[in-house]
Amino acid sequence: MDRRQSLAWIGASAALPTLTHAQTAANLNLVVPVPPGGSVDLTARLLGEHLPKMLNQNVVVNNQPGASGSIAAAGVARQAGDANTLMLAFDSHVTNPLVYPNLGYTLRDFTPISRLLSFPLVFAVPASLPVNSLQEFIALAKRKPGALNVSSAGLGTLNHLAAELFKARTGTHIVHIPYRGGVPALQAVMNDEVQLFMGSWVAIGPHVKSGRVKALGVTSAKRYSVAPELPTLQEAGVKDFDVSTWIGALAPARIGASRQQALHDAVTQALSQASVKTTLAQQGLEWVGSSPVDFEAFMGAEAKRWNDLVIAQKLSFG
Repeated sequence: MDRRQSLAWIGASAALPTLTHAQTAANLNLVVPVPPGGSVDLTARLLGEHLPKMLNQNVVVNNQPGASGSIAAAGVARQAGDANTLMLAFDSHVTNPLVYPNLGYTLRDFTPISRLLSFPLVFAVPASLPVNSLQEFIALAKRKPGALNVSSAGLGTLNHLAAELFKARTGTHIVHIPYRGGVPALQAVMNDEVQLFMGSWVAIGPHVKSGRVKALGVTSAKRYSVAPELPTLQEAGVKDFDVSTWIGALAPARIGASRQQALHDAVTQALSQASVKTTLAQQGLEWVGSSPVDFEAFMGAEAKRWNDLVIAQKLSFG
């Protein structure tokens, strides 16, 4: 979006709920629980560019990586009532309690603002693996129980839990090997060290195009806009399989209903602009823009779903 187009959106901020002087006097601290680079940070940079127009506040983007986002979340949880703090969260926000039993906070320590973006995981296998469809992969795994390995970015990450759900739904025995992050987990597939990794299209897509890995499908319930040729796992016969990573906005608890609504309207207006949505779509990030109520219900359902899986599969993260 150029400067003239951007100015057209300034008038939209007039429709937002009126903010008090105390709320607009200070900078908005936008906490990002990951290092610079990647989808969450991109979202933060776009918000940092457009939110000042919406909120009449300067925005300071503050990257605080570590422990799958739990370090940043702990800091935000301690700022109850601070209406000038906003945090971007992703799927680990609801799975971290499974991995780190002593986090010191719960989902109730945050004010839900909106689930902003979503994208599925891509089911990737080595180019050398003698399968060309999800059905063929499942058949191979059933013929050779324990012979195939699946990598993840670490214990309790979404690609680990997605793999465990896949194994449970298909009745297959595939050995999980955790790595220290998504990059080495993907490299393990490219190097034939493992036979499966479920990761983002942004990371996997270039290697599919170069022929180093094969993408067999996606984990969402519907096909993926940036790779519509890939079938869903449900289309391949894996029942009730719907897994997507997500990016959302949270504030500390007890900021008040009017400020919650103002932040919701601001972030959704900022990211739903046509040019911004185009930028996001180019990275495979699909717009959601949910209400605070729907976001809270979604996080609760995700937390229950993964907790139930951990119990049913007797998973351990120690």
